[in-house]
Amino acid sequence: MKVTAVGILVADIIAAELPKVASPGEVIFAPRGIKTRIGGHPANVSIDLVKLGLRGDDIAVIGAVGDDTYGRFIEETLAGYGIKTFLYKVSDVGTSKNLILVVKGEDRRFHVDVGANVRLDPIFVEEKISKLESDILYIGATGWLGNVDLKLPYFLKDAKERGQLTFVDIIAPYGKEWSYIIPSLAYTDIFHCNLVEASNIVGTNDLSSATKAFLDKGVKLVIITLGEEGLYARSKKWSIRMGAFKVNVIDPTGAGDAFCAGVIYELVRRRIEDIEDLGLDEALDILTYASAVGASATTKEGTTEGVERSFIDKLVEEQGDLLKKEAKTQVF
Repeated sequence: MKVTAVGILVADIIAAELPKVASPGEVIFAPRGIKTRIGGHPANVSIDLVKLGLRGDDIAVIGAVGDDTYGRFIEETLAGYGIKTFLYKVSDVGTSKNLILVVKGEDRRFHVDVGANVRLDPIFVEEKISKLESDILYIGATGWLGNVDLKLPYFLKDAKERGQLTFVDIIAPYGKEWSYIIPSLAYTDIFHCNLVEASNIVGTNDLSSATKAFLDKGVKLVIITLGEEGLYARSKKWSIRMGAFKVNVIDPTGAGDAFCAGVIYELVRRRIEDIEDLGLDEALDILTYASAVGASATTKEGTTEGVERSFIDKLVEEQGDLLKKEAKTQVF
């Protein structure tokens, strides 16, 4: 097993390229229709990894769903990619749903029912991840996982003792303070978030100060993605400030997950076992590729529809060298 992905599972209901959000009593027609797509970080990352070239049976997804139509939709979609699924099924709570409204030219608006995610059983999770023995343990998105969030430091510590790389991706927490994540940082190899999330955790929106704060708490590589402004990544040895690929954005939902999939794919492909061994040049190549994967996700409705290997390769070929050339790097 190469990758185990644990976290939230969601059914996304999406209306993209809306001219506006309806006022009270007003009817707005959705020019691209209203579509149902699989969502949730581990589902998105896993499907993207298959699209990038990993075998489905090298990937496992662990999460919670309700005993309902949306839960079956998620299970069948993952199975369709050959991904191994270990789903904790809850009978009295529905599968999580996210109503996503995307006004043309604006960021998406989420309206979330966290559903079964908060009922994911820590014992169920511990049993599965300890037996799968994957190379990389990806947790995404921690914050909506109830007691699993509180047990996360123990899961990550055990994973490190088994020799796994650990990758944590956070989301605005439900029913708890941002500070819950801090004990987990000591056992996190890669931490991904956006600038708002970083600021809420460490108290500053200065990229250099925020990433240093995470490193001081034990993270080996911090990546803060900035949407169309690119990213900032920092380890103890180097930092990279990189711009973004230029694409026709239809729906930005899932771009961060696709970016994470790109990072994981490259780590697997390059057989990187210790993040501290990652040099500046190799990191720059990995982040460039991951950025192209993230950009591809924005070109169609849904979190994974736009991720296509041929399109990603074309992006890297046409824009990658310039992106790397213009990146601002620093060695410590």
